[in-house]
Amino acid sequence: MNECTVCGGVSNGPYYAGLLKCQTCGHVFADLDLTEEELSALYGRNYFFGDEYSDYLADKEVLQKNFRLRLRILERFLEHKRHRHLIEIGCAYGFFLDSARDRFATVQGIDIAQDGVAHARRQLGLKVDQGDILKYDFADQKFDVVCMWDTIEHLAHPSRYLEKIAGITEPGALLAITTGDMESLNARVKKEKWRLIHPPSHLHYFSKETLTRLLDRQGFEILYDKYCGFYRSFDNIAYNIFVLRKGLPRLYGFLKKTRLTELKVYLNLYDILFIIARKR
Repeated sequence: MNECTVCGGVSNGPYYAGLLKCQTCGHVFADLDLTEEELSALYGRNYFFGDEYSDYLADKEVLQKNFRLRLRILERFLEHKRHRHLIEIGCAYGFFLDSARDRFATVQGIDIAQDGVAHARRQLGLKVDQGDILKYDFADQKFDVVCMWDTIEHLAHPSRYLEKIAGITEPGALLAITTGDMESLNARVKKEKWRLIHPPSHLHYFSKETLTRLLDRQGFEILYDKYCGFYRSFDNIAYNIFVLRKGLPRLYGFLKKTRLTELKVYLNLYDILFIIARKR
């Protein structure tokens, strides 16, 4: 992990506790070197039911509202005869693919989370594979659209994944990415308390500049770069604040009884990048 995924530089220094900053390009990343087994173990069932989310399946409705918003933006750049085959990397339980399946000739996904893949296959009838795309043999299969929603920050070596994506796409293919912006106003004000800083699940902390540079190295040009808002259930917000951060499960339990956690809110903290790039 000490080699910068953006520029390949090896000169870095401490940033916030547990994070390093590349002295060449400014990219920030976790000071960790996880094995494949350790990384895979992070995304078992507990990640979606307790470690990161209170109940991922219960949030399906609000998660799909977010995916429909992202799909609506992506559709502005789709050429109907050109962009027909989509793959989502990090598809989890398949909620985005389920929302997008009627828009494309084929949709499929890949994820390392066994429980999520099983749900996507059995409950939603989606073509989803379990595994790491770096090891997956796509043979001659090519894709017109690749989506990575809130995924790139979880990867140990993002540059290798983008290289793989470049190999399974043709010129004109689209790549859609969402991830936190380390140089956003919110992140700079919050500093080490920014809500998206939580290694080991988040390993990379991009800015618009560093992500653009990384994409350019792999042959992708930016078409769209905006901050995107998102819907959240109050249950998920309360769980993250009172259970995961403050260690106050009783307060969270009290809020559950009031039914306030059933509310849903729309937020835009202007710190989540939504990038759409095209392969040159």
